[in-house]
Parts: sequence; C-alpha cells; structure tokens
Amino acid sequence: MESHNPNQSQPNNPTNFTRPRKKPPIAFYLLSILILLLAISLSITKTSYFKTLHLRSTLTSHPITTLQKLLWFLKPSRNPSPKSVLLPSHCVLWMAPFLSGGGYSSEAWSYILALNGYYVGQKSSRLSRFRLSIEQHGDLESLEFWEGLPEELKNLAFKLHQTQCRLNETVVVCHSEPGAWNPPLFETLPCPPAGYEHFMSVIGRTMFETDRVNADHVKRCNRMDYVWVPTDFHVSTFVQSGVDPSKVVKVVQPVDVEFFDPLKYEPLNLGLLGDLVLGTRKTGLSLEREFVFLSVFKWEFRKGWDVLLKAYLTEFSGADAVALYLLTNPYHSDRDFGNKIVDYVENSGMQKPDNGWPPIYVIDTHIAHIDLPRMYKAANAFILPSRGEGWGRPIVEAMSMSLPVITTNWSGPVEYLTEENGYPLPIDRMTGVTEGPFKGHFWAEPSVEKLRALMRHVLIDYDEAKARGRRAREDMIRRFSPEIVAGVVTDQIHHILDKRRARNGV
Repeated sequence: MESHNPNQSQPNNPTNFTRPRKKPPIAFYLLSILILLLAISLSITKTSYFKTLHLRSTLTSHPITTLQKLLWFLKPSRNPSPKSVLLPSHCVLWMAPFLSGGGYSSEAWSYILALNGYYVGQKSSRLSRFRLSIEQHGDLESLEFWEGLPEELKNLAFKLHQTQCRLNETVVVCHSEPGAWNPPLFETLPCPPAGYEHFMSVIGRTMFETDRVNADHVKRCNRMDYVWVPTDFHVSTFVQSGVDPSKVVKVVQPVDVEFFDPLKYEPLNLGLLGDLVLGTRKTGLSLEREFVFLSVFKWEFRKGWDVLLKAYLTEFSGADAVALYLLTNPYHSDRDFGNKIVDYVENSGMQKPDNGWPPIYVIDTHIAHIDLPRMYKAANAFILPSRGEGWGRPIVEAMSMSLPVITTNWSGPVEYLTEENGYPLPIDRMTGVTEGPFKGHFWAEPSVEKLRALMRHVLIDYDEAKARGRRAREDMIRRFSPEIVAGVVTDQIHHILDKRRARNGV
C-alpha cells in the first residue's frame, strides 16, 4: 500500500461529530461566512492550484462543515424529525485517503462501495444498526484521481461526508498506515480524531509488504481495539511481530466484479497511450498478432520492475510477436521512466538480440478509473513480479477481468492466487531490505528464470492461460465480490455493537 508523504498538508480540525460547546462570539460566525464564500469562489476556478485547494477541503472537516454544524446547534430545537427517528444512532466513521488515488485509497473506496451497495441491495434491516460516514485522512489529495471518478461516486462521497455522528456511538476505522494514527507522525487529520477512549471502538485497517511490522507500529496497533488485516499472511506477521493476537482480525478486500467485467468493455488502444522506450513498434498484421503483457505499479524497487525487465528482455526478442506495457507513476522519484529503463538495460550486461529488443512501452499518464477495465481488456496477460504486496489490487482487478496472471507466490497474493486460477511465480530466496522505513526487514526475491519460463508458457499455451483467467474471475466473484466482503465487515461491526450492549447489560 502507499506510504505516507512527509510533506503532505491537511487541516487538523475536528471531524463530523456533534457535541456541546460554548457559543463563540459573533465575529467567529462572520469569519466563517467569509471563509464559506471564499471556498465557493475557489470551487469554480479553472486553475489546478485552486482546484487542489478546494479538493483538499472536500472530504475533510473544514470551515464550511464546521459552520453547518454550529448552525445546527443554534436551532431552537434539536428534537429529531419523524424521518430521523428511523435512523440508527450508531455510526461507522471510515477515515482513509479517499482523495489520493493510492493503494489505501482504492481499497477504502472498495469497502465503502461494498457497504453502500450491500445496504441498498438487502432492502432489509440488516444494516440498519449503523450509519456510514467518511472522512479524508492519511495522504495527499490527487486532483487527477478525483476528476476521474464517476459523478455518482462523487455524489456518494459528499452524502456520506455529511453524516452526523456522536462520539460515544461511533466505531472509527482508521484505514491507513499506522504512522497516520493518533498521534500522527506527519501532518494529517488524526485518526481517531479525538482520544481513543471517546469512541465506542477504534479499528486500525492496515498491512505491510515485508516479513514483519516495525516496533513503533506494533505499539500503535496495540492501542487499537482491533486491527483488520487482509490476509492470513498478515495475521501471522503481525502476531509474530508482537501485536496482541486477540486484536488481529482477517478482513479480506473486495473487488468490484461488476465494474471489472470483461463482457462490458471494448479494449483501449494502448498503442496511442504508450511511449515506446525500447525496441521497434510493430505495424499492420504484426501489430494485430501482438501478444500484450501488462504490468501496473508505482515505480519503486519493491515492485520488481527490474526482475520483469530482465526476464522479458532475455526471453524475447524483436522477432517475437510480443509487447510489454508498463503503466506506472512516480514514487519519490521523477517521471523519466524511459531513461531509467534504458540506463538499467545498458548497465545490466544483457546482450541485445540479433533481431533487436522486444518492444517496451511506458504509460505514465493518468488513466481515469472508468477506463481501467478497458486497459485490462487490451492485454493478453498481467505480470507483477513484486518482492512483497499488502494485497495487490491491480492483480485482483486483472483476475476479475479474466486475465491470466503471473505474480510472486509470497505475501498478500497467496491469499487468492493458486495454480488453478493463475501462475504463482516461485521465489529464489528472501533478501534484506537495505533502505527506507523497512530497512532490516526481509522480502522475497522472485525468480527471473521461472518468470521467463512462465511468460513463454503463457504465450505458447494461451488456451490454458485463458482457462485459468476464467477460473480467476469465478474465484473473485465467489470469494471477494462486494456483497460477500460487505457481509464480513457488517458481521464484524455487529459483533462490536453486541459486545457493547452486553457490557452495558442491554
């Protein structure tokens, strides 16, 4: 998942809770009204700078929503209307980097959509025991990501952000890396937004891509009432690292199998999006017969881009009807991916084949969320030889799209990848992390030779590969569809509410 950016800046204001407070002076209200008018003016500006400032306030408690809450308190009567009597008093406040577009962001949206869809689809009182609220927390905002979301998703975000909750009737989910939890190690809205003791329960949702959890993060996990992790791999590593076993609960991640449905889409023209950085662009009949390998990752060593390049460039040549497309984005680096790839090849000692290098294309432009299924549809196989994954969202999206998948047989993907639904990539050994916040941890070193063999095998026996891809989609629907996972989450929340009722003798 995404690590935090130490330079991020978000307002550190109270979140969506109602509680008694002293009346501020009239000047405060006048100032708030001025801020409100300023925010409205910023919302209609056409410059990216001011748009980003406005986005920053979209799902974070800020003067606009604070003023609305203050006005609510000034009402002559706070007696609930007949309509609101029917609403449950308990809340689940889900705090996550909803506006970042990173790993935690996409995972958080998957849960919110799953819960919201489950509530609508059940048409019963099953979910009536709690309401849902969301709050931006834990990462920088991405204007490109927000603008690429469907309008119905934006409308849902606004609606859920306006949900009013009371502290002692709220279960908070802190969906981020533990460094963002209260007290945060960098500038972000703390989660929980007040003392831990003020809420009914506080849950940390997190994961790691290595073989252990940092000692400081273990302490932060143990402050939580529960820690939700996505796989059995994480249950094991968290407990072995010192997190209280009674707090650790496996809650798998949903994948939107209706959205990522291969029957609904036509493929994107990847050739128009990708920049050729190595090899020769094919044309005509050769282009039509081209077998497309796709990989999606942020540009960091952990993702194994070096393993992928070495396997691909040593197994294939310009004579093979193949192409490798890399959809990537910077991670504490610049965007000069083409030169990075050329430099790697020149310094690797690999010999250029007589028929030239097989083509490699880089897509470093933002692909809107609504176009992601079409991107997967344009590929023949998906590859990610990662050294460690928390979950691997692009992997399960590809599997939902019935793509044959080759990915490392270690860490998060072990939860869902099998010999029947994909191609688990063996590892050569475990290696130590040499830099960054996980220095001293260990992760996997995927086998270059086994990856070469699997890529060639998928190309030659594509009928088998397609059969595994179809099985992958079936497994995604059966085990990780939104309805299935929403039921798991709802059961966990109900368990917390039942424990509180029993404790109170209700």
